[in-house]
Amino acid sequence: MAKTAQKTENAAAVLKVFAVLESLAQERRASLADIAQRAMTTKTTAHRLLQTMADLGYVEQEPETEKYGLTLKLFGLGARILRGQEDLLRAADRQMGKLARATGESINLGVMDDFDQRVAYIHKYDSAYTLSMQSTLGKRNPLHSTSLGKALLAFRDDDEIRERLSRMEMQKLAPRTITDRDELFSQLMLARELGYAEEIEESEAGVRCMAAPVRDHTGRSVAAISVAFPLVRFDETRKPEYVRLLLDAGREASSSLGWG
Repeated sequence: MAKTAQKTENAAAVLKVFAVLESLAQERRASLADIAQRAMTTKTTAHRLLQTMADLGYVEQEPETEKYGLTLKLFGLGARILRGQEDLLRAADRQMGKLARATGESINLGVMDDFDQRVAYIHKYDSAYTLSMQSTLGKRNPLHSTSLGKALLAFRDDDEIRERLSRMEMQKLAPRTITDRDELFSQLMLARELGYAEEIEESEAGVRCMAAPVRDHTGRSVAAISVAFPLVRFDETRKPEYVRLLLDAGREASSSLGWG
């Protein structure tokens, strides 16, 4: 019983550490009281955790405001992870640049986060327009509501797709979010047939996105490239052109990884 209690106590401590980290990642700079509230712990515990993180070089405190923030040490850890994706980033970057120049819109590269059925944004080109969809590197969105997520899912085998769907919460996040698993599966099969996925106000009101998979030498999707439009700027008459550009980008990036 003592060992079980110790494990439970250790797990609770780890959860508090990451709650503090995630709080700081969201707020950038935050007071001790705000951090404790967000991490759902006491000020004393939050202060102790912050001091330990500061000693390790992950957190710093501003002398003037006494607010806490993350240092670049965490960024360094993330950069090491991305270095493992160098071939993918190299393969996708040139195609994303072409797509950005041809459309003027926001272009994103996403990979599947296997931990909780999300897509993580690892590379982007910002829109040339003031009114645009702004994404943040490292951001993680649900697979079911994004064109990136759909493109990633559609080009996995059916058993994997159904297993992943069974674990999704399918929360409604925007006016047209799909919350029915059978409907989503049908859309994934259509995306597989067309070669690209689409979503209209499923992740965010007023935004329309299209995405194509980036496939490895086995044909399995390892990433997806998307183009995001404010709904008011999407030109329906240019959709065939957008689709062609997007499919070309995904195909060329996939070819660089040995597919086709």
